[in-house]
Amino acid sequence: MSQDMKSYQPTCSLEALKARAEMYQKIRQFFTEREVLEVETPVLSQAAVTDVHLASVQVQRHIHGKLHTQYLQTSPEFPMKRLLASGSGAIYQICKVFRDDEHGRKHNSEFTMLEWYRPGLDLKGLMHETADLLESCLAHRFGDIRPVVLSYKHAFQDRLDINPLQASLKQLKDTANRVGLNLDLGDDRLAYMDLLFSHFVEPSLGFDAPVFLTDFPPEMASLAKVKQDEDGESVAARFEVYIEGLELANAYDELLDAEILASRFEADNAERAKQGLAVIPTDQHLLAALPHMPECSGIALGIDRLLMVAMNQVKIDQVIAFPAEIA
Repeated sequence: MSQDMKSYQPTCSLEALKARAEMYQKIRQFFTEREVLEVETPVLSQAAVTDVHLASVQVQRHIHGKLHTQYLQTSPEFPMKRLLASGSGAIYQICKVFRDDEHGRKHNSEFTMLEWYRPGLDLKGLMHETADLLESCLAHRFGDIRPVVLSYKHAFQDRLDINPLQASLKQLKDTANRVGLNLDLGDDRLAYMDLLFSHFVEPSLGFDAPVFLTDFPPEMASLAKVKQDEDGESVAARFEVYIEGLELANAYDELLDAEILASRFEADNAERAKQGLAVIPTDQHLLAALPHMPECSGIALGIDRLLMVAMNQVKIDQVIAFPAEIA
């Protein structure tokens, strides 16, 4: 905060507050026209994501006089899938989500997410719908949105001359050293992949047109299905959206196999224990719901980052009223 700013003042302008309100109106109108139902689910849960790279915020509250440790959501995904399994049909939600100790130019530990699910729609159809939404929200900056579809593998090959789907740990380490990233990340292959991606691939994406990055390594499947790409290599059925080097959204062809998901949760928690991280209770309600879910695709989009792009801002503080440091 600048020294001439009073301690009670927001970090964003009145213009940004108005732009946020207008964006919410556009989003709600967009989904109303497509008969997608707006829903609301709890922010607190007895379970949380097990992903090693996500840190949930823990809180304690009493329920019927008994103290419980619970978690602020990193995404509304789990309860929304319970609604889908109960026959809700297509749904969306605008809500607050939390990631512990994520702060910086593009991050705040409390941020706003738009998440929606489309039964019967495949990833290609969801890409088209996402492009339509981006055009609705960003037409004043870019006009017609004509996204470029690019695979994770080809993005790596174009910029680093390496196939991340086949590269060994040694090859990834050697590539990191070759480009000046001399960090010791042990034997964590995914960590080296993420390091190379964040420094050399991500910053170059989405400047000529929005990029829909597809076909991620299968280790990055999370809650997505795994499929074969055009070369017969296993990839995660997901895509991410990038504009001007900024990741805006993450989409999946949703996994419906409860046994596979349970095994992924177990593997995550085993890795968490290995790294000295807290083991997270898995969501048994989600596992029970999964066999009853319809085939669908789903996507989570960061509203604050979308506002950054819409307003041509470079810091998240410029589009939120009170970041964590002054909340």
